[in-house]
Amino acid sequence: MTAIDLAAAGTGQAAPKEPLRRQRRLSVERIAQWAFLAPAVIYIGLFFGYPIVKNVVMSFQDYTTKTFFTGEAPWVGFANYVSVIKNSLFSTTLINTGLFTVGSIVGQFVIGMALALFFKRRFPLSGVLRSLLLLPWLLPLIASSAVWKWILDQDSGILNQALLFLHVTPAAIPWLSSPNVALISVILVNIWLGIPFNATILYGGLQGIPEEQYEAAALDGATGWKAFRYVTWPNLRPVVSVVLVLGVVYTLKVLDIILGLTGGGPANATQTLATNSYQQSFVVFSFGTGAAISNILIVISLVFTVVYLRLNRRAIDE
Repeated sequence: MTAIDLAAAGTGQAAPKEPLRRQRRLSVERIAQWAFLAPAVIYIGLFFGYPIVKNVVMSFQDYTTKTFFTGEAPWVGFANYVSVIKNSLFSTTLINTGLFTVGSIVGQFVIGMALALFFKRRFPLSGVLRSLLLLPWLLPLIASSAVWKWILDQDSGILNQALLFLHVTPAAIPWLSSPNVALISVILVNIWLGIPFNATILYGGLQGIPEEQYEAAALDGATGWKAFRYVTWPNLRPVVSVVLVLGVVYTLKVLDIILGLTGGGPANATQTLATNSYQQSFVVFSFGTGAAISNILIVISLVFTVVYLRLNRRAIDE
């Protein structure tokens, strides 16, 4: 018998049931944990899980405006996906999406990295300039697109007026009205919008690199570009992964900027998968086709994320 049992036998009382108390305590803690998690789980289920499931189901139905009145959405299987892929516009939107994403990510990352390295050196008013750098990120996208549409206007835009005044170009450039230039213009505007995010995240990553590593590298002759290659980049790689993955996922679904600047034109020169999905759903009111396009976009995002993270993980392990 244990000491507790002997004491209980001597006093004539029953031994306390410690395992039972511990089990009750654990169950109470588990209930408290689920109580804290419940709001987040419910929120994610309602505003993320349900829309995704509904979108997937809708892509296999003939879902139109008629469905809102009759409640009928005939099951068509993969017919929506087949019609989307066979459409001649699909290859155009796919190429435009790729060019828009690659151009935006490269421009945002390169300029953001340069600004992050620049602000890493302390100088007067550096904090104020970093705060001003966030302004494009804080402005509403529709407002930003309206301002840029005025700046890039062919006849009265301030950019063309400045270029003509400085005799840089012989004639006004049709930034948003030429199929050859419109996509480049939209990419440049999106780069301007994405620079603050890249610069802020990369600057935070640079702050976490110990100065002792740079001092040790300098003793071995690694300064300037060599210090960036052998010290900065290896330490910054996890942050770079986050920036690139989030940047690609966000850029793939960019809609408001393109709609505000060109509406997908001219001649579908700036039409992407996101804008095409929007037009099929809310202009043509073919919700099944629009859902199919958006699902293709989701799959592309997932494939890129998984492949990139695995390749990056393999590079880190090696």
